[in-house]
Amino acid sequence: MPEVLQGAGVSPGVGAGPVRTIAGAVPEPPAESRHGGDAEAERATALAALEAVAAELEERGTRAAAVGNPMGEEVLGAQAMMARDPGLADDVRARIDRGTGAARAVYEAFGVYRDLLAGAGEYMAARVTDLDDIRDRALARLLGLPMPGVPESDEPFVLVARDLAPADTAVLDPAQVIAFVTEEGGPTSHTAIIARTMGVPAVVALPGATSLADGTRVLVDGAAGTVRRDPSDADIAAARAAAAARAAALEDSTGPGATKDGHRVPLLANIGGPKDLDAAKANGAEGVGLYRTEFLFLDRQKAPTDEEQEAAYRAVLEAFPEGRVVVRTLDAGADKPLAFLPPPGEEPNPALGERGLRMSRRYPEVLAAQLGALARASAGLTAKLQVMAPMVTDAAEAAYFTAACREAGIAHPGVMIEVPAAALRARDIAPEVAFFSIGTNDLTQYACAADRQIGGLAHLQDPWQPAVLDLIAPAADAGVPCGVCGEAAADPALACVLVGLGVTSLSMSAPSLPLVRAALARHTLDECRQAAAAARAARTAAQAREAARAHLPGLAELGV
Repeated sequence: MPEVLQGAGVSPGVGAGPVRTIAGAVPEPPAESRHGGDAEAERATALAALEAVAAELEERGTRAAAVGNPMGEEVLGAQAMMARDPGLADDVRARIDRGTGAARAVYEAFGVYRDLLAGAGEYMAARVTDLDDIRDRALARLLGLPMPGVPESDEPFVLVARDLAPADTAVLDPAQVIAFVTEEGGPTSHTAIIARTMGVPAVVALPGATSLADGTRVLVDGAAGTVRRDPSDADIAAARAAAAARAAALEDSTGPGATKDGHRVPLLANIGGPKDLDAAKANGAEGVGLYRTEFLFLDRQKAPTDEEQEAAYRAVLEAFPEGRVVVRTLDAGADKPLAFLPPPGEEPNPALGERGLRMSRRYPEVLAAQLGALARASAGLTAKLQVMAPMVTDAAEAAYFTAACREAGIAHPGVMIEVPAAALRARDIAPEVAFFSIGTNDLTQYACAADRQIGGLAHLQDPWQPAVLDLIAPAADAGVPCGVCGEAAADPALACVLVGLGVTSLSMSAPSLPLVRAALARHTLDECRQAAAAARAARTAAQAREAARAHLPGLAELGV
């Protein structure tokens, strides 16, 4: 195993300590497991285990909220709902009625749901870990086995696991768990989201993470995405000094986003709803660059009412009276299935199916209701409302969306550039809209044909890929304002490159804003352009990153 392991940093900071691994998974019950004939008692036992798990998850959520982690409470509440899902309970009952033992019936019922999620695209696939955790907790109760979870330790430690369940992550004590590392997962997993909320250094998608032996001393750098084995005291001191320098630099970096020579680059926040506003404002967001409205719609049997939508939209618009709020219309279908928007049929490759605007065109009444609610919510307010459609491929789709916006009374329609065809023909689309926003997560996935949830393809899921930069360039040069709202915007070095390519605004998770603001403030627009040209001239993602950094000397001051 190499001395330094490279994964994906999802929560900045430095932590050093001994490795402690998560408790092993609960074993699969034998396929031939049968109950003794009392189906009624077996059903009661199975359902009681599921209810006990749900109650425990809710209790953990309450504890998470008590220690200042409201996101943990929200995630665990959603998990408790999964454990109490009526469809799951019906499946368990049916299997027990056919003679299957309680533990095996629970295992098989969860397997059905697991397969559905795993094949449903990036967002839902990221929930597979959640489902596995609920299953294992129920099985542990039924089989009388130790509950899976975080190990006990008499000293602070680095938690290592194949992946981490939200039930464990949400109640971690940052004074005890000083960092965590997972072999799987990604920036959109609940592990990453909760890590950023807690401020605990975290690295995910690290090949070989679970091969680190218990007790091995490691140094975790959540900004660089690295884990160093057996670090020296000097290594640890250097990493902590860099982190301290970065923190000091961030304290000095305030105000609107701009390059060293005054070229303005508005820095905006990605949010899922009003609950994210406090963090956005605390980190200096100048507005919202991506309002993911699908979180209003998920886990519901009916669409939210017009009044619910208006209230959620208005709260965000009121928070930024002098800024802009960029709202993405419902990004449903395929990877985010909704009970009230059934897909046209089984899709063998959901990521390439009817999703985003494609789904909205199938259900125009849902799109019209959302656009109407947005128009009413913005009435009388001073924030600039911009509304964009996801998964747009060509000018005809852009024209359709713009017409729908105009009919609803929305003045600034735009589209997301996340399909390579749209990026390549951005000049065809530009006359139809007021702005672009590049979703680098999906653009990278589609350009490189690499599923973002497959850790073994991490080298292809990298927005530093020169081919991805080549797709961003024409979109940024198409003649309309062009922002970036994907994870690429949160990388300080890549943020400078994006500005050098002509991107006009950057949007990211709130905790990433200060570091990007500081990086831009240390470089001129010309340096950013030189870095962009050098990155595009490279042949690999690693070479592109290295070439760009050679033109961005101010990054060293930030320790990134």
